[in-house]
Amino acid sequence: MAMAGLYRRILPSPPAIDFASSDGKKLFNEAIQSGTMEGFFKLISYFQTQSEPAYCGLASLSMVLNALAIDPGRKWKGPWRWFDESMLDCCEPLDKIKNEGITFGKVACLAHCAGAKVEAFRSNQSTIDDFRKYVKACTSSDDCHLITSYHRAAFKQTGSGHFSPIGGYHAETDMALILDVARFKYPPHWVPLTLLWEAMGTVDESTGHHRGFMLISRLQKAPSLLYTLSCKHESWISTAKYLMDDVPSLLKSEDVNGVEKVLSVVFTSLPTNFTEFIKWVAEVRRQEDGALSKEEKGRLSVKEEVLNQVRETGLFKHVKEWMSSVNSCCRSMSSLGDKDTLPEIAAHVCCQGAGILTGNPGSSYGFCCRETCVKRLKANGDAPVMMVSGTVVTGGSVTGGSEQGVDMLVPFSQIKSNCCGSDPSSSAGMHPASSDILTALLLALPPKTWSGIIEEKLSQEICGLVATEHLPSLLQEEVLHLRRQLHFLKRCQENKIDDDLGEPTT
Repeated sequence: MAMAGLYRRILPSPPAIDFASSDGKKLFNEAIQSGTMEGFFKLISYFQTQSEPAYCGLASLSMVLNALAIDPGRKWKGPWRWFDESMLDCCEPLDKIKNEGITFGKVACLAHCAGAKVEAFRSNQSTIDDFRKYVKACTSSDDCHLITSYHRAAFKQTGSGHFSPIGGYHAETDMALILDVARFKYPPHWVPLTLLWEAMGTVDESTGHHRGFMLISRLQKAPSLLYTLSCKHESWISTAKYLMDDVPSLLKSEDVNGVEKVLSVVFTSLPTNFTEFIKWVAEVRRQEDGALSKEEKGRLSVKEEVLNQVRETGLFKHVKEWMSSVNSCCRSMSSLGDKDTLPEIAAHVCCQGAGILTGNPGSSYGFCCRETCVKRLKANGDAPVMMVSGTVVTGGSVTGGSEQGVDMLVPFSQIKSNCCGSDPSSSAGMHPASSDILTALLLALPPKTWSGIIEEKLSQEICGLVATEHLPSLLQEEVLHLRRQLHFLKRCQENKIDDDLGEPTT
């Protein structure tokens, strides 16, 4: 029986010029000579076809992120860290994107959450001259790429709203090269920049906002050095709402009369699974990879510096004192401390690492930790390195499965301890733990969180403890990144990210 289907579309020309045509090749060669095809080669190296009809935004973004060599910090398949459409789900469920597509604001949100620097412009907030300037700048460099959101009708093409990256610019004819990620439909093609601007000037009916363009580039430093917010567990929605909406209201109570009371108000009502919301970032490696590289040692050193800076804040001292005095049966605090000791971390992380290395990230089912140990290594005059190692058996059987050696690099903080033993696992507070994670979370809350505290002296004290302007630069960057993450996630949860796109977060 015959099955109906479509095999590509004929590219309407004019107004577009097929990239592979003789005219398209001529434009390409002339643009190379003019220096406005520099970004093309990185993009074409990672050019991909959207895997679903509504995944144009995801395909465009994953293509650009890979072209910028941004490390996702997550495994794609096997041991490989690589951006794929399936990994871009922090701002909108993939099932919803598959059915409805994705908005301009949420693509910008995804780019931010993926660790890129994002500058987004709606067409009604910019000018064609500005757009042309940005196109020239990005096509003349390989460290910035431009994604456009436009309506196909302006080019006499079938379909409606679409996302694709710009791969080049021909100045003499004022034409831009669209690397169309719907390659099953149209090939890459040159279009008049004025017509592309017109196509971006349309309104997305799903949001009521204009389409536009965004500049995606690398941040100078990794956005998440030690801590990050995660939306992988469904509890992130209730946790984000609690932190952004409920905490400010709770702090307006007249009973809030001291720093310890403020901490009690914030922490004792946290949602049950809030520990799934904020994580400390560990680096997992195969034991067979051998000695640590200079880059691995460097990344670990930066994490350790951030950890030390957190523990030197006045806020950390208050949090630590409050946690030592809180009742041990407190549900939220108990759940946070479940894996605070390194032996427990070892058992958990080694199984998690085995899941990653076998292409099942986030799953430890079917893995058994047969051996775990905590080592403190020092060689050639380097600073000591804390490493959690384990031998994991895959296949669900300790005797019949295959073995995989896994190492986790642990940030190590030198702090005073009453413990006299030399075993690092017996010295509390040397690795990231509850108190510094909660301190980082408090620092990341927006300043307006504390505005409802009635007692003026207490309000001033709290504002001084959480102020970011006097923090060391590394910690300040870490806190401000967490704050931006929290803002984006909350606005996505409220489905309002498109309403305030481009507004600064404070």
